[in-house]
Amino acid sequence: LSKDKDLTKLKKAIKANLDHIDVLIHCAGVLTLGRVEDSSVKDLDEQYRINVRAPYVLTKALLPLMKTCKGQIVFINSSIWQQARAGISQYASTKYALKAITDSLRDEVNVDGIRVLSVYLGRTATPMQEAVHRKECLSYHPDNLIQPDDVATTVLNILTLPRTLEVTDIHIRPMKKAPANP
Repeated sequence: LSKDKDLTKLKKAIKANLDHIDVLIHCAGVLTLGRVEDSSVKDLDEQYRINVRAPYVLTKALLPLMKTCKGQIVFINSSIWQQARAGISQYASTKYALKAITDSLRDEVNVDGIRVLSVYLGRTATPMQEAVHRKECLSYHPDNLIQPDDVATTVLNILTLPRTLEVTDIHIRPMKKAPANP
């Protein structure tokens, strides 16, 4: 998703094989931790290309295939945009940007019958989150995090709601667990 030639190939393959798209889910993302003074612009550019530009480019290219069937678009985002903290400015900025694109897109395409959903996740049990825990020197306990299957079930349930309504934003966080008894 970070290379234009690969995005072009993907767009062409989809358009060659499909005459419509019912659901488009953007769930790819990368994260690089680091303070502004220490972070590389190369890392920022890669995060922007994958987290923001790729969903924008693919959505733009595939909208005509979605308009024919009044499709649905889901952007898996992050709750980090609500409270950016030290060491995560690059990633947080891409998630702010993705929110802006999603909100604007929704306003543009609702008239065409296309629903647009933003899913803002807290820490989720993924390899990316495991790497974040390692970098932050935290022990990784995936059972204490959001489970990917739960996210998929939630999104699927929202996608199957009656077309008389639209869920625009959903925030999901891990359920806090009671401390173990000593």
